[in-house]
Amino acid sequence: MAKYIGLMSGTSMDGVDAVLCDITQTSCTTLAAHSTPYSNELLSALNALCTEGPDELNSLAIADRLVAETFARVTLELLERNGLTASDITAIGSHGQTVRHHPNADVLSAHFAKSSVRGFTCQIGDPNTIATLTGIDVIADFRRKDIALGGQGAPLVPAFHNAIFASSKTYRALVNIGGIANVSLLSPQHEGLAPRGFDIGPGNRLMDQWISLHLNESFDRDGAWAASGTPHSGLLQQLLLDDYFQLPAPKSTGREYFNIDWLSNTLADYFPSSTALDGEEASNNLAPKDVQATLLALTGETIARDIKTYLPRVNKCSEASEVIICGGGAFNKALLAYLVDALDNYKVSDSFTLGMHPQHVEGAAFAWFAHAYVNDIPGNVPEVTGASKATVLGALFKKA
Repeated sequence: MAKYIGLMSGTSMDGVDAVLCDITQTSCTTLAAHSTPYSNELLSALNALCTEGPDELNSLAIADRLVAETFARVTLELLERNGLTASDITAIGSHGQTVRHHPNADVLSAHFAKSSVRGFTCQIGDPNTIATLTGIDVIADFRRKDIALGGQGAPLVPAFHNAIFASSKTYRALVNIGGIANVSLLSPQHEGLAPRGFDIGPGNRLMDQWISLHLNESFDRDGAWAASGTPHSGLLQQLLLDDYFQLPAPKSTGREYFNIDWLSNTLADYFPSSTALDGEEASNNLAPKDVQATLLALTGETIARDIKTYLPRVNKCSEASEVIICGGGAFNKALLAYLVDALDNYKVSDSFTLGMHPQHVEGAAFAWFAHAYVNDIPGNVPEVTGASKATVLGALFKKA
């Protein structure tokens, strides 16, 4: 076995996770994990960088270094807490912090004609700084090779899920519910099929933004606020009409698309400010908790709908397929209850049943991607991302 550390901060930007793993060709065992939040100053800057604004280049370059310093600090704290040194670690796999993800070239530029715009993704957190501060080789920049090959650059985790979590006999879906929800669809190992996967749509992000706006809380603990409200069926159906949900895979999305502006525009379109619909209150009087309940239903319904569409209900022995939830959404009790009810013909559980903490799965994935780079193993799945071929992902940044 070899020890790797995976570093991850997702679209929710709720902190940096460092996950220490022992990895072989067929297994990934999490040994320890540690997390740290961004400083308020850095978090504010990162949120600003996710949308167009002034002073972007200077802010991006500064944040690139500060994110790297945060990643390095959480790594060193993880080592110290576990009595390890840099020499015990083969490599770090650092995802970085995504600030823009536009693989379909769906942006406008003041400097380029529309025909010149190319798809791109941007993760910051300078790996040179991480390698220098930790004294450990860093593998980073995992997404851009896939985009260079015509892919979406996301989701990447199906390759890891298939290598580590595929069942010998049952169909399995791993649903990661972070800021965005994505799914990996795994066939039984004996079938020898490539995994499938895609970004489903909003995970926790819209709920986090809505509760922050109204209650000044960073997230809805256990989904309690959503559970106190009532989903608005008409609004839910309107949200589900969004073009993204109708797109076929491969597809990916991010907070650039599913954000509070997207929600506000839909609310404004659906509830004219001076008009009541079917006896209900107009949008400016719609209870915020009911909007939160509707957002939870949106996440649950889009996940359930895609599972029912793409995951066989049983295998050849009539054994029910498994739906495994990971990411922060695994701790939203109201959302889990929604999924258990909506997917009553499937076995729904969280990744604890597979021996891995739900919050550690993505960090472990990037530890595995570092292992894949070191061992010349392709890290993307063309059937998932749409890339023209499978390839080793990432680049090596040597320790100083």
